[in-house]
Amino acid sequence: MAPPSTTASVRTTPEGLVWEPSGRWVRGRKGDVTVVDSRHPLLVWEPAAPVPLYAFPLSEVREDLLRPARHPKPGAHTGSTVFYDLLVDGELLENAAWTFPAADLAGYVCFEWFGRPEAGLDHWYEEEEEIFVHPRDPHKRVDALPSSRHVRVEIDGTVVADTRRPVLLFETGLPTRYYIPREDVRLGLFTSADHTSECPYKGTAAAYWSWRGEAEVPPNLLWSYPDPLPAVAAIRGLLAFYNEVVDITVDGERLERPATVFSRLLGAGRPAGKRRAR
Repeated sequence: MAPPSTTASVRTTPEGLVWEPSGRWVRGRKGDVTVVDSRHPLLVWEPAAPVPLYAFPLSEVREDLLRPARHPKPGAHTGSTVFYDLLVDGELLENAAWTFPAADLAGYVCFEWFGRPEAGLDHWYEEEEEIFVHPRDPHKRVDALPSSRHVRVEIDGTVVADTRRPVLLFETGLPTRYYIPREDVRLGLFTSADHTSECPYKGTAAAYWSWRGEAEVPPNLLWSYPDPLPAVAAIRGLLAFYNEVVDITVDGERLERPATVFSRLLGAGRPAGKRRAR
């Protein structure tokens, strides 16, 4: 099947799917087996989904590893999809792939990434760079800008950070995050947390901290990227708080706590940021 023209604009199907061609070379591996090797992927957004997924031409997928799903999950994706199990080196991954009913996407197959509770493919790459959690949205921008703004952070009236040399991280759809040098954070008021998370735009947040005081705040509210992706190298080793649960004052102006996709998770007291972008 010939791929859609790479000059095509964003399109919408009658089922409510939004898709566009991607010029990226995308590969997915399970162990040492390359399951997907595609130079003609499509980016697809399901209705109301916050992040895209990839759809691949069947000719660029190891079809010999796909089996009709033994226990398909009707309703898990838009339309009456056909599900496949994936068999790799004797390991069966149930409902690892599926197709959409949209005529525009005939001959394409998708693989589970974002929020998948079961085991999926181990590694995904765009060109030679490994990516995490979900495909990167070409309509989303992330900028890390050094600043001289005066940023103060408080928890229940206690100043926990004060700096005039933050790096401001602007990410489409999320509030500005204020990354603060370690020396300007009172880390003695926090305890190191056994927690990590991954972000397709920033990399792996391998260091987290929780508040040691009596204030009712969720755990893992402070994090750092020791080795961020090159595009946001300016945040390397700096620390950031969830604006949703702390009080941040910038140049004398107290910011309102934003309502975001994380607000419910943080308010519920569950570990914040697990497998999500911040």
